[in-house]
Amino acid sequence: MAELSTIRLFRMTHVENIPHILIYGITHRNSSNANPNYKPIGDHSLIRTRDEFIIPDGRRLGNFIPFYFGPRTPMLYVIQNGFNGVTKTDPHDVVYCVSNITKIVQTGNEIIFTNGHPIVGLTEFFYWESLGTIDQLVNQNDVKADFWKPEEDLDLKRRKEAEFLVLGDLPLEVINGYIVYSEKAKNILVEYGIHERQVFVSEKYYF
Repeated sequence: MAELSTIRLFRMTHVENIPHILIYGITHRNSSNANPNYKPIGDHSLIRTRDEFIIPDGRRLGNFIPFYFGPRTPMLYVIQNGFNGVTKTDPHDVVYCVSNITKIVQTGNEIIFTNGHPIVGLTEFFYWESLGTIDQLVNQNDVKADFWKPEEDLDLKRRKEAEFLVLGDLPLEVINGYIVYSEKAKNILVEYGIHERQVFVSEKYYF
């Protein structure tokens, strides 16, 4: 049986979105509580693809709020470098909101998880009844890998991008802490009202 409280989940956002999160929690963009001044950092074309992508149970992937199982994702690499038409974002402006599976399960929100990037054909989708074996279905070494293109394992990139998907808004209480790139970024979060003990500075989580 997987120890769900030890499996961390990461949601990246722009630092300017934090004040809204502190009031409303992590909200879906179609929610009545969505941030009207939301500062995006992702790939708009991928977001559109996700909105149209039908998952195995017939619903659309874009209806869910995604979390990663590890840091330093291919998407963060794109965001920091401004590749694929994505606006380049300084690492000082990217904040990880960190939770764990137990915290999210306790909200009662519906969850789904994958063993790779959701829109890639090889990827499988799993539901509530599979949570007990999530540590076997989602390889923690894969999702925490710093690099994802070894010649001997061309599928690692897909597996690293496994996601934990949540239906509906999440309260602020699911966030255990925040990871930022620098003391400068930490000071901004403290000014927003987050206790400094909740904010961790770690350049190794960035590129």
